[in-house]
Amino acid sequence: MRVLAALAALLIATPVVAQTPASPEPHEEVFYHVFNRSMRDSNGDGHGDIQGMIDSLDYLKQLGVTSILLTPLYPSHLYHNYFASDFEGVDPEYGTMTDYARLVAEVKARGMKIYLDQEMQYVTDDHVWWAEPLADRNSPYTDWILWDDREGGLAEEGPFGLRAARNWSGRTTGITTVNLKNPEVKAYFDRYFMSWVDPNGDGDFSDGVDGFRIDHMMDDLDNKGLLTDLFDDFWIPLFTTLKAANPDLLILAEQWDWGYGGDFLKRGGADMAFAFPLRSAIRTFNRERIIDAIRGVADATPEGKSQLIFVENHDMDRLSSDPGMTPERQRTAAALTVLLRGTPMLYYGQEIGMRGTIRPRFTTDERDIGVREGLEWRAKVDAPETPHWYRGDAVYWTEQFSQDDDGVSVEEQDADPASLLNFYRRALAVRASHPTLQRGSQTIQESAAGLLIIERWLDGDRMMIIANLTPSEAEYSMPGPDLLGGARKDGDRVFLRPWQTALFHAPADGSVFPEIGDPAAARDLGTGPGAKVGGD
Repeated sequence: MRVLAALAALLIATPVVAQTPASPEPHEEVFYHVFNRSMRDSNGDGHGDIQGMIDSLDYLKQLGVTSILLTPLYPSHLYHNYFASDFEGVDPEYGTMTDYARLVAEVKARGMKIYLDQEMQYVTDDHVWWAEPLADRNSPYTDWILWDDREGGLAEEGPFGLRAARNWSGRTTGITTVNLKNPEVKAYFDRYFMSWVDPNGDGDFSDGVDGFRIDHMMDDLDNKGLLTDLFDDFWIPLFTTLKAANPDLLILAEQWDWGYGGDFLKRGGADMAFAFPLRSAIRTFNRERIIDAIRGVADATPEGKSQLIFVENHDMDRLSSDPGMTPERQRTAAALTVLLRGTPMLYYGQEIGMRGTIRPRFTTDERDIGVREGLEWRAKVDAPETPHWYRGDAVYWTEQFSQDDDGVSVEEQDADPASLLNFYRRALAVRASHPTLQRGSQTIQESAAGLLIIERWLDGDRMMIIANLTPSEAEYSMPGPDLLGGARKDGDRVFLRPWQTALFHAPADGSVFPEIGDPAAARDLGTGPGAKVGGD
């Protein structure tokens, strides 16, 4: 995470990176990734629920969110709901299908979109597809799952070699693999997914979801050689069926390897993948690693596809708990998430800097509770609307990361102009008001060492992102105001604090930035007297 301080006006000799010219993004959305059980409790039972999500929509709208991504809603004995007891319906602790229909209506009434997370590759031991064949080998569901020993009643293991998972509450749940090659299973999932897209089958999609996140998507499931060529045999036929009904539907692939995702976009039929390598690079605050990751994302993303730009999710430590994290670094991570080419995605509570880490001492799903704590709505963590489903004597309650009056809550940050929450609001508002930041191309410019300088451009309109990724103050020449509102200016001189990011917009007459000419041509905005880092 260390970046060497540079001498004044020292220029990097590496060539400028020219990215692919602009092409339409699948959309200009801003995703908010909700962990359902931890978002908002509306009835005092300790669990986040659908009504709590409805109660949160105005907050999310004000934040600048356009699209809600929910973790699985279907019933499950595991608190995260990723392994289904039944694909039909909604976990009763979240509410009912009637509640869900109201959520969709409220989301759409605000001009927002809703996406559902799905993991249909596995089921638990009380799912009818497994439970019924165990009791009767002649069950019509016998071939709906895979078996190690059908006659002996030994089902195939689930992901990661799991045959059973012990839940945080102490229950042990069996897990097995669904036979995605079975034509009846394929037909079931065609109908199942369509029921979320067009619930009443009337061809009006206003009451349906706008897309799906496919968890743990693979071509050869778990690399076992048992369910191979799934891109062609399962995923693409499913996506084709859904999009024949609603062409605007979007598919988000969570690529299993956390790589660049090109195969999922080019061969797998997905519209979007998750920019995992860029996520890792941003959290190093290392210029070269970020540039390499931006290149990799660009190379992996075909025209008409996009990547979700994010820095945290439900499977990793919170950004705010990274060693050496500072408020300025938090803001730079936020700025890069929102301003780089791609589609921003925020994980719930990221916008207020919630803390949390995975606890390796646990070997069950308890280990992840620290990064899935209840959203801190109030200064007091025991506030009624904050979900506390993990309350008890265990360390994830007695040593929870959320603390009273620590400045990490919506209540404490809402009216503070200098808060992280209001920085996110400001950055997202700027993005929403500039099409260049939504769907424009980007070029990485040469610069003084330690300065990451990225130009976004669209039809002659240009914007400049300047990130000081060093522990020293940086100076740069750039007329106009910092649209993020934080950089100190003296005439055209910009002074960036250590780890600070600023954003500038070229005036309509093009007087600030050089003429574009060939958009792919190399341009050096770091030469001359403008750029220096570290001292006078």
